[in-house]
Amino acid sequence: MQSTESLYQKLGGEEAIGKVVDYFYELVLADETVNGFFKNTDMNKQRKHQTKFISFALGGPNQYSGLSMAKAHTGMNLQDVHFAAIAKHLSAALAHFGVGQGDIDSVIAHVATLKDDILHK
Repeated sequence: MQSTESLYQKLGGEEAIGKVVDYFYELVLADETVNGFFKNTDMNKQRKHQTKFISFALGGPNQYSGLSMAKAHTGMNLQDVHFAAIAKHLSAALAHFGVGQGDIDSVIAHVATLKDDILHK
């Protein structure tokens, strides 16, 4: 029998996702491949924004009121190597908090559906 519990609920809700996001940004900011994109970013605001976005993306309540993915990434000229680095760090952050590989794969597959709205803008 398949569980109808969303990944949002399974991972522990917004508070747990916030901890994953905090750790995720530690990894991102230590990575010279992608940390330059955040040098002028208010990271407290970014963490809150990302937590709400990921919470919604994983089946939680829609509290996300930010720009569309395409608008948020316009002018950044993100490439596949940047997307791969972010996906790797998100996977590592989820694993760090004990999320199983099957669920990590589901999260990354969901994030990958946004790739066309993020890259080459």
